[in-house]
Amino acid sequence: MPSRVRPRLASTFYNRTIYHQSQTGSLLVALLDKVNHINPEKTKSISEFVDAMSGVGVLGAGRFGRATSITKRLFEDPECFTFLSMSGPMVPGGLRTLVSHLVEKGIIDTIITSGANIVHDLVEAYGGGHYRVPPSKDDHELREAGMGRIADIFVHEKDFELFEKGIYAFLDTLSAEKLTTLAPSEFLTELGHTIDDATSIVKQASEHGVPIFSPGLMDSMLGFHLYTYSTTKNLVLDFVKDLRILGNIVTKQKKTGAIMLGGGLTKHFTMGSTILRGGLDMAVQITLDRPEGGSLGGAPLVEGVSWQKMQSEANFETVIGDATIIFPLLIIGALS
Repeated sequence: MPSRVRPRLASTFYNRTIYHQSQTGSLLVALLDKVNHINPEKTKSISEFVDAMSGVGVLGAGRFGRATSITKRLFEDPECFTFLSMSGPMVPGGLRTLVSHLVEKGIIDTIITSGANIVHDLVEAYGGGHYRVPPSKDDHELREAGMGRIADIFVHEKDFELFEKGIYAFLDTLSAEKLTTLAPSEFLTELGHTIDDATSIVKQASEHGVPIFSPGLMDSMLGFHLYTYSTTKNLVLDFVKDLRILGNIVTKQKKTGAIMLGGGLTKHFTMGSTILRGGLDMAVQITLDRPEGGSLGGAPLVEGVSWQKMQSEANFETVIGDATIIFPLLIIGALS
C-alpha cells in the first residue's frame, strides 16, 4: 500500500509546485522591464546614447544609465548641495576644463580632492602643461630628459619649476597673520584670486565661492613646497579649522549629493563629513577598485548606510570604469 501511495502523493506535490511556480513566474515576468537593445540608427547624440544605455538597463550600460539619471536629479534639485570628489590623475587626464566649467556654472558646490590634482591644475595655471608619452620612451629615458610619468602622461620638471616659483611668490604676499591662521581651503581661495588662467579649477572656485578641501594636501608637491617655505618663515595651515568649516556647511543643508571619482581619502572625507546630517541623499561613484580587499575605493555605496554616511533611502549607483571616459559622458548626458 505505501509503495502505491507515495508515488501518487509525490506526483501531486510535484504538479502543485510546478503550477505555483508557473503562476508566480508569469506574474514576475509581467512586472519586469525587458532589456532593450542598442539601435545605432537611433543613437546619434549623447542624449540618445544615454537613453540607449538606460533602455538596456542591465550590467554596465544599466549602471551608467541610472548614474546619469541620478546626476541629472542632483543637478536639478535646488535644495541639494553637490560635492565633487576626485582622486587619481583627473586633471592630467583631461578633465580640468570640464570641472572648472561645472564650478563656473554653479553646478558644483564644493570640491574634495587630492593634493595632486590641485598641483596639476596650478602647473597649467602657471604656464606648464601635460603631454603624451611617446610609446617608444622608457622611464630611464624620461628621467634623463627631466620628465615625470603618470601612466601615458608626462610633465616636464621645468613646468614644476614654474609652479614652485608661482607658489613661493604667492606665499610672499601673505601677511604674517595669514601664514599662521589660514585653513587649507582658505589658503586655496586666497591663491585662486591671484591666478590669471580662467580655465583653472582653483581660480574658478575662488571666484564663485566654491571651497576646495584637500585633506591630503601635504601629500603632494604643493605640500612639499609649503614645508620648504616653512623652514625659513613661520607657516602653519589649520586642518582642524578646515573640518570645522566643512562641518558648518554640511549641517545647514536640506540635502546632500556627491559625484565621487575614485576612492581613498577624498571619497571617505566626502562621505564622512555628511555623518553630521545622517549621510548623503544621492551619490554616484566611478571607480576601478574592487570590493574584495575591503578598501573604501571598491566598497559599494550601500555599505555607507551602516556607517550613516548614506541615508537609508538614498539614491545611488556605482559605475565601474575609467573616470576620464565615464565622467565626461555622465556630465554631458545629465546636462543634455
